[in-house]
Amino acid sequence: MFILSRLDSVPPESFQNQIRQLVIDHVGELSSVAISSDNPLYPLYQYGVGLEVHQYLQAMDGTRGLAVQLLLALDADAPDQLLGFALTLPAQDDPQACSLAFMVVLRSHRRQGIARALLADLQSRYSCVELNAFAGLVPWFEEMGMQVVAARGPQVLMSSTGHASGALVGTLDIAPIYETLEVRQIHAYLLKQQGEDAMIDAEQRRDERLDELALQAQACVRQRQAVH
Repeated sequence: MFILSRLDSVPPESFQNQIRQLVIDHVGELSSVAISSDNPLYPLYQYGVGLEVHQYLQAMDGTRGLAVQLLLALDADAPDQLLGFALTLPAQDDPQACSLAFMVVLRSHRRQGIARALLADLQSRYSCVELNAFAGLVPWFEEMGMQVVAARGPQVLMSSTGHASGALVGTLDIAPIYETLEVRQIHAYLLKQQGEDAMIDAEQRRDERLDELALQAQACVRQRQAVH
């Protein structure tokens, strides 16, 4: 069993550490480039997406001008153990709209209704919930009442209302994350370990996969539009 806990301020360090570990272990699902674990660039995105989520958590102190909410799924028998989380960005100009930025559940605790409960909690509080999903996950989100709106790069924009809200949602500029000293150091290490040819190949494989996912997203949207 699990319980849900909503946070509107920076979570305790113990939960931050567990969230960071969840991100590192599931970065292929959370990264907008869907980086695969066999790609040599994988460690780079583990750090980058981990840092992105960490900065959103720090923004919950209100000093960055961002609205951030965190919903935790905790083990009912051990409430200090994190089973999953949803990080949400409420719209700044519409109290009824929000964007689901990240959601993940421990692989060992899937198919137990945790992700459904996380999303349902958001839907109970906001009349318009928006998110981006890879085409393969669209049917699951449709079961939860989300509707396809449009293709957005490698992902599909979905909304609980069936159309984009147009609301103003504040997001972090993640470009600087991938220009930090730490990322450059990780890249330099991978370059030394893998060699230049392997790194060029890794970037090419990542980009080819993104192109493939974009085609899947477009096909998914066309299929839904044809039905309606």
